[in-house]
Amino acid sequence: MQRPAANRLRRSVSVNAVGTIWMRAIFAALIAAFVFSAGMVCAQENPKQGDTSADESPSSLHLSDIMARQQMRHIKLWFAGEAGDWPLSDYEVDALKEGFEEIAQLLGDEIVRQHVGGAISDLEKSIDAKDRNAFVTAFDRLSAGCNACHHTLDHAFIVIQRPVLLPYSDQSFSPEK
Repeated sequence: MQRPAANRLRRSVSVNAVGTIWMRAIFAALIAAFVFSAGMVCAQENPKQGDTSADESPSSLHLSDIMARQQMRHIKLWFAGEAGDWPLSDYEVDALKEGFEEIAQLLGDEIVRQHVGGAISDLEKSIDAKDRNAFVTAFDRLSAGCNACHHTLDHAFIVIQRPVLLPYSDQSFSPEK
């Protein structure tokens, strides 16, 4: 009959030991999180000399980052125009223009104007007129201008085309009714 009492004692000791181990683990995790976050705050407050990541100016951005955003906008513009969603198309053209302004700050205004300036203007006109055929022509002209610029900059291996798949399944590109 003494066995049940002994089992109860063992269970209470093992539960207490497990609880102590968990408390120590949680305490260690909290200390580690505190040390890590303190290090991150110090790193953000004291950027390394020559570290341009603290700057928010377009010149601190990498051209590849800007181009990745431009490619996303190019894709969205195509699907918005294809669906006849003219307000979204207008929004995406404006976003592309902002990106091209950032690119102009890095590469010079002339190269941007030369390769995509006319196509952007044609896109704006086609969107204002809600003219799908003119939109398609202007969009293709924009893609050709991007490719010509890539060729000029010795990046001819980057070829832009009409998107064939919509990677944004969480956004509707149909115009509001």
